[in-house]
Amino acid sequence: MKIISKWMGIALLAFPTLFTTNSMAQDLKKPTLEDLLPGGETYRFAETLHGIQWWGDTCIKPEIDSLFTINPKTGKEALLVTREKINQALAQEKLGKLSHLYQVRLPWADKTQILVSLLGSYAVYDWRADKIISKREFPKESANQDYHTTSGNVAYTLKNNLFVNGTAVTDEPDGIVCGQSVHRNEFGISKGTYWSPQGDLLAFYRMDESMVTQYPLVDITARVGEVNNVRYPMAGMTSHQVKVGVYNPSTGKTIYLNAGDPTDRYFTNISWSPDEKSIYLIELNRDQNHAVLCQYDATTGKLLGKLLEETHTKYVEPQHPIVFLPWDSNKFIYQSQRDGYNHLYLCDLTSSLKGEWKSDAAGGKHIEYIPTKQLTEGKWLVGDILGFNAKRKEVIFQGVDGTGSNNFAVNVNTGKRSLPFSFRSTTEGEHNGMLSASGSYLIDRYSTPTLPRRIDIVDTKSLKTVNLLTAKDPYEGYEMPTIETGTIKADDGTTDLYYRLTKPADFDPNKKYPVIVYVYGGPHAQLVTGGWLNGSRGWDIYMANKGYIMFTLDNRGSANRGLEFENATFRRLGIEEGKDQVKGIEFLKSLPYIDGNRIGVHGWSFGGHMTTALLLRYPEIFKVGVAGGPVIDWGYYEVMYGERYMDTPESNPEGYKECNLKNLAGQLKGHLLIIHDDHDDTCVPQHTLSFMKACVDARTYPDLFIYPCHKHNVSGRDRVHLHEKITRYFEQNL
Repeated sequence: MKIISKWMGIALLAFPTLFTTNSMAQDLKKPTLEDLLPGGETYRFAETLHGIQWWGDTCIKPEIDSLFTINPKTGKEALLVTREKINQALAQEKLGKLSHLYQVRLPWADKTQILVSLLGSYAVYDWRADKIISKREFPKESANQDYHTTSGNVAYTLKNNLFVNGTAVTDEPDGIVCGQSVHRNEFGISKGTYWSPQGDLLAFYRMDESMVTQYPLVDITARVGEVNNVRYPMAGMTSHQVKVGVYNPSTGKTIYLNAGDPTDRYFTNISWSPDEKSIYLIELNRDQNHAVLCQYDATTGKLLGKLLEETHTKYVEPQHPIVFLPWDSNKFIYQSQRDGYNHLYLCDLTSSLKGEWKSDAAGGKHIEYIPTKQLTEGKWLVGDILGFNAKRKEVIFQGVDGTGSNNFAVNVNTGKRSLPFSFRSTTEGEHNGMLSASGSYLIDRYSTPTLPRRIDIVDTKSLKTVNLLTAKDPYEGYEMPTIETGTIKADDGTTDLYYRLTKPADFDPNKKYPVIVYVYGGPHAQLVTGGWLNGSRGWDIYMANKGYIMFTLDNRGSANRGLEFENATFRRLGIEEGKDQVKGIEFLKSLPYIDGNRIGVHGWSFGGHMTTALLLRYPEIFKVGVAGGPVIDWGYYEVMYGERYMDTPESNPEGYKECNLKNLAGQLKGHLLIIHDDHDDTCVPQHTLSFMKACVDARTYPDLFIYPCHKHNVSGRDRVHLHEKITRYFEQNL
């Protein structure tokens, strides 16, 4: 079907879009798993422009042997420098060589310099001088390298300790980790070091996990299997303790923020003031229902004050650090879901408020200690801030609505929002942006259901576009299924849910087809999209070509639909989600070509939980399931994620009991294959093994397959093997 976008509004209509015509099908070949899956020998993917970026307001296009500039107004290309020239300069410094130019960066808008990342060093090449003008070396075995483009300082980690420019910042024993991501990458945390604007100071995480129970994973590649222990805090158990340090490379001294006792607290979304005098972070209690934006003195570590607080009866989930306006160092942008959707708020440090608690429409409360103004609003959400246009006093951001996304500007003075930047091309689909230094131009990378990839340069004022790439269909010449999308009502009777229905290319409305439901269903994921093939995976295409109807439904609890939609599953993970999936089955059974006696389900991780739960709770519906890396018992899952959505086992015993699939092991009637990776440190193998024990005790008979040497999914060449295994199980049993 065609997705029609009206700026931010998206309507889904249940009419098919044919990606190929049946009359042509006999002349086409069917794509194999090798064609459809990453890791396949003949994997087919849409053409792209690797490494495209901005040098100020000039677009840079890397290729293997050459680096080109692109005029954003005309699209005209010009050669900047060749790989040969850069390699000659690198050879003079005995720094190795580049095999391609896709990973070079041009972070200095006013300089003719390129940052080259090599194994064991960073080098700066000046193409005007044709030489390496600076280099910074580090051990080849190091990790988490963080180079600051103004100061030239580089931070990195060796094992569990932090180093800067070859100097040890920390000297901690095993069990204490510095300079790495903490809180198991929750709360938007993806790294452990944060340079100040000028690179004179480094904020970093110090995580003491010595008190966390070690979980054993076994390495079977050794002749005698070796135990690999990982620190894994399960829900309700002792968690790690985190501090934030500040290191000064010029003095070699480190101070720690005086945040008090770190027990049962999370420190997230670190950012710096423009003058490098203050550090800002959001502090969260273990219940994750009270968030506080705090300001600390970067020199002394003293708490300077609380700026904002938010509470909610279910949870508060900060995901984004504050961002200061480049033209006003006293104002910053804060993101919050307080009105039910993630939106932008403008905060002013020049004055203070006494502060009083105010109730929010989304069921929470907030208090403001500084003047705060909401900049964006509506039943859609801000995906991320892309940057600013200082001249026009605009914040540039991605907006997400339903299954689509686009890029916009909002004026901080008037609150006026622009048209979507793709207004002159197409507002349909999923749009992702990369903003130029001044905010005058944006690289718009997007896809639609029928367009695999397009890359445009957009003038953010006139909205005029210059096309850089329109990718061809990677499956041209192949037999492809038909894809339909639409909406049905959730189990609550009012909420619209998006679905995707994939039919065989030779679909015959007079036949009865078996169905496979592909499910995830958990937070921070959306499977039905307005992008290429509406988000269909390669395996969906493969199975549709084999004569199955493939169905996916984004139930309540999934992403990009607002806070109420997501937290409807609070304290009962898998329950409401399952009810919504059953509504999807009711819709399917209303279709004359569906064989209601042959319905299967497959999913991974949260989707593995859903797969297992659906077979156990609705054995009259689901006959076959393949569950990958499933959560079986939320009491075995990690503290941060598990307690956010389930609370603790002590505070929510009935919820943990209800959602524990071991208690339902005796209800297994259909065919269930569970697949798990032996080194899964996200959803530990204990989930699957304990479920197998429960099934033995209950005298039920699931199947089990283990992938050695993989973690929380199967990647590389083995991914083809995985999906062949899944395929065979459905062919044998459905």
